[in-house]
Formats: sequence, structure tokens, C-alpha cells
Amino acid sequence: TIRPVRRSYYDPSSAPGKGVVWEWENDSGSWTPYDMDVGITIQRAYEKQHPWVDLSAIGFCYVIDFATMGQINRQTQRKRRIRRRLDMVYPLVSGTLPKSQSWPASPGAAAAPPVPACACPQCLLVMSVKATVSAAGPGTATLQPRKAPPVPPTAPKAPAPAPGTKAPDGTATVRGSLKPLAAQGGRRQAASTPALSLAGSTASPSGAGTGKASRPGLGTLNRSHLQRLAIAQSRVLIASGVPTVPVKNLTGSSPVNPALAGITGILMSAAGLPVCLTRPPKLVLHPPPVSKSEIQSIPGISHTCRKTTKKQAKKGKTPEEVLKKYLQKVRHPLDEDCTICMERLSAPSGYKGPQPAVKPDLVGKLVKCGHVFHLHCLVAMYNNGNKDGSLQCPTCKTIYGVKTGTQPPGKMEYHIIPHALPGHSECKTIRIIYNIPPGVQGPEHPNPGKSFTARGFPRHCYLPDSEKGRKVLKLLLVAWDRRLIFAIGTSSTTGESDTVIWNEIHHKTEFGSNLTGHGYPDINYLDNVLAELAAQGITEESLAQEKD
Repeated sequence: TIRPVRRSYYDPSSAPGKGVVWEWENDSGSWTPYDMDVGITIQRAYEKQHPWVDLSAIGFCYVIDFATMGQINRQTQRKRRIRRRLDMVYPLVSGTLPKSQSWPASPGAAAAPPVPACACPQCLLVMSVKATVSAAGPGTATLQPRKAPPVPPTAPKAPAPAPGTKAPDGTATVRGSLKPLAAQGGRRQAASTPALSLAGSTASPSGAGTGKASRPGLGTLNRSHLQRLAIAQSRVLIASGVPTVPVKNLTGSSPVNPALAGITGILMSAAGLPVCLTRPPKLVLHPPPVSKSEIQSIPGISHTCRKTTKKQAKKGKTPEEVLKKYLQKVRHPLDEDCTICMERLSAPSGYKGPQPAVKPDLVGKLVKCGHVFHLHCLVAMYNNGNKDGSLQCPTCKTIYGVKTGTQPPGKMEYHIIPHALPGHSECKTIRIIYNIPPGVQGPEHPNPGKSFTARGFPRHCYLPDSEKGRKVLKLLLVAWDRRLIFAIGTSSTTGESDTVIWNEIHHKTEFGSNLTGHGYPDINYLDNVLAELAAQGITEESLAQEKD
């Protein structure tokens, strides 16, 4: 697969210009770097000694707290650890690239004066291939012989040959020059490594004064030689601790030549990205085939299927009657803003839409969380929502009543299959199958009367058949009955509008891998999904309410 690439320039005073990388801890316990623009924003606030920075201005609902070095989700209040570390400085180049950085080299590049080169594994990989290809000149990649003292028989354990040393064959030129690098670890050196010095290694004319035929070039090497060349380079980088980048078709039967994978590595390295070619891990979405006789019902949970058809009935006659259960009137409000209309609580509501049947200057306090708003604003907010008899505080997200959603009709199946998830080898697996057909949007949806699509159904999801896994399943059944698992909106992956999307309750859709982040092992997943369910008002108390 060939995709376009590009390089960007950043100010030397920015995070990439200083080599600063900001990372967040993912569910598997490893660290993921923020996007470049996000990292720049965080670093700018950090340098100004701000206690925290709100990322909503750049489209993310997170707050970065520098005191605790944590990332807080403003909607779910979930916290993750973050860290700041120093890495390689982003290439600081402006204007036209210098000739010495162009690749493949021009015909006169071999005669360029010597330039000190970095000896880190990344640069050594790039220089080794550059030296091999540029020695042949334009049009071909022929490797010319070089005069040198004879190499001892114990060459694999000997130190790297001096510049101009003759290599036994085309592939050994790179191998022999790369072997000493594994011992170097990842240390940077100011001087260039003699074994890979590009300057001074000019190619001699074919057969001129040597009496021998020229060595075969890269263009004439067969697939096995090219594969061995790429593998030798990869082993050096792995030994030195450089992160690996999976590249497809490295050893497959595809018409894509393995040399193309090496060129990909060179381009990424030139952009300042450490790269090592490895075989990509395999995506395992589904378990092995399971017969009907192997499928079991889940103890303690009745039935193996649940459907939703109609919207739940409203639980209050009027918005005013609903709000009366959750509010206390405030006769003398404090001199602060209503966070809905942003007008002073001591002044009338600033809401300009359809006027509710309450006075605009009345103020009420929510009984659980104590936040204060104009009654006028709360009624308008309720009328613009699902109108299901519940209310959610716009400031702290505390839920009053039973929150329901707008999930379209569908079916949820659940049962046990006799296979274990990665990280849960001690138990079997609960498989959940969601199936929602396309249809027409109802009055509670974004575009009533308009058709909606349902991509990717049936969707298969997986939980470990453990005590906590069964607890999560029971709460997911409550969420399904309350129509909170899915919604109709715009897909964040495809950009398609008026389609069925997930509704802030994460599911694991990979059975035997975790390449997309939606699989196992993930030691924090069950706790995280319980927190997401609680943010929707679904807790163990909800199970008792459903029984009642």
C-alpha cells in the first residue's frame, strides 16, 4: 500500500523544535504521544507555568492538570496519567533542501566534500543504503568493487573494515557495516562511522584497472537477497532499542518489491522518525467457529436475547412538573452567572428561544449537586432534550431521574462461547451481538422523517465470563433497555451523517488482538466501562430499579 507523505516545519521554540514529547497512558499501560499540535499547545502552557490547560479550544474535551500530571475527560471525569519527555529534535530546515540531503544522490554527489554524520542507528541505516545506491550513479544501482587489503577469515567477529574496504558481495557490504552498530546501543557520536562514510567512497569505472567484473547491483538482486538486506538492517535497530514500524508485504507474495519497504523506511527516517521494518501483527476480530451445541446461556441472566421497539413513555406531564421534583426555589440568588444563558442570576434569563411557561427571573437550585440556574433556562434545556422525565445538570453531569437515550429499534444477543480472551485465560468468553437495521428517524432523532443507515451490523463484542464481566453485561442490558448503547448522528470514523453510532459506552470488538485499541488484553477495560456506565446513570442500584 502506497500513501502520500509530507513533512512540516515548526518553530525552534515549539515542542518539536526542542525535542519535547507529551504522552498519555493508554488502557494497556503503554504511552501514546499526543498529536503534534496538541503537544505544542500543552508545552506552551507548561512553559508559561499555567496550573492547567483546557484543550477544548482545539477540539478536545480534555483538561491537562500539570500539578498531578493527569488528563481529565470533561464529560466522564475519567483521569489518565501524562508525561513529558525529551526526544530527538524535529528537523529544523527551512527553504529548499540542501543537495546533501537529496536522495537518490545526483551524479556529482559522490565528489562532494566529506560531511560529519550522526552515528545513531537511525542515521546509520539511512547512510548505509545511501552509500550503496549512490556509488552506482544515476539509472542503475550497481555496486562497484573497491580495492582493499584482504579480509581475515574470521570477518564476522572482526571490527568494521576501513573506508574503501572491498566487500565479498553486494549484500555483505551493508551487513558487514551494520554488525558493529548493534554493540553501539543507541549512542550518538559526533564523528561519522568509517564503515558507512559516504564521502571518499567514489565508484571506480567498471573494470578499470581491476581486471574483474563489477559486482551485481541492487536492481539485479533477487527477492531473497533483498529480504536478507532488510532483515539485517532491522535487527540492528531492534538491538539498539529503536521502535518498530510494521510494513506490509515485506515477505509476502505481493508484487510490491521488498526494496519498496526499505525506501519507506528511508523516507520516514529522513523526516526524523526512527523506523524498523517488521512483520505486522495479525488482526483477529472473531473467535474460532463455534457450533450451536457449544453456545451456553449465562447463569443468573434470563433469556439470551433482548429487543427494543418503541420509545419509552414520558414520565412527566409538563416540564415544570418534572423539574419541580429536582429543584428548590432560590429567593435571593448570589451575584454569579447562570451557566446556561451566561447572564447574571440576579437578572432575567437570557434565553431567546420559544418561551417556557415560567417567569424568566425565577431561580432554582438542584437538590443533589446544589448548582443554581434560571428556571426559564432549565425548562428550555429540558424541552430541547429527550423529554423522558430525567434531567442532567449541565455543570457537573449529575443525573436526576432515569436517563434514557434515542437508540433506534434493534436486537441484542448474549451468550457464552468456549474460548478465552487474551489476558483472561482462566475463563470463557461472553459474546454480545448487536443488530440494528436501517430505518426512518423518529421525533426524538436529529432529523425526524429522514432515513438513517446502520453500517457494520451485526456488531460482535466480547467480555470475559468472570464475576466482573457478568456484572458489566447486566449493566449493559440496562443501558440497552434505556436506549443508551447507540444513537443516530455523524460517524467520527467515516464522517457519514444520519447513521447509527456508538454512544460513549466503549465496547471491545476485537477477540484475539488489540491492534485498534478495541481488544484484549486490557487490564483497565472493565473498570473503565463501569465508570462510563455510571456517567450515564447506570449503577448497581439501577439493577434493583429495573427489578422493581
